[in-house]
Amino acid sequence: MKQGLAAIGLAVLPVMAWPSSDEAWDAFRTAVAQSCRALVEAPASASVAVEVNPFGSESYGAALVTAGSDRMVCIYDKAAGTAELTAPFADAAAQ
Repeated sequence: MKQGLAAIGLAVLPVMAWPSSDEAWDAFRTAVAQSCRALVEAPASASVAVEVNPFGSESYGAALVTAGSDRMVCIYDKAAGTAELTAPFADAAAQ
């Protein structure tokens, strides 16, 4: 009996850390997109795209960011509400 209860507890535990509604997930994705876009240093006329991973990991949100020909990864700390942007990836064709 104890094993059954432990298995149920472990199965439910990760779900408890997730937002509880579609609205909460939408707010999360908006926060990631806005935080990541704010970190991009590009002229106002530059084309910037932020593709947010719908759920991220347990602790972090993630987004692929493109600004012109640069491709970067943005990591969003769910607990702190802050984001960091990696340096651009090297052009694979140039390697």
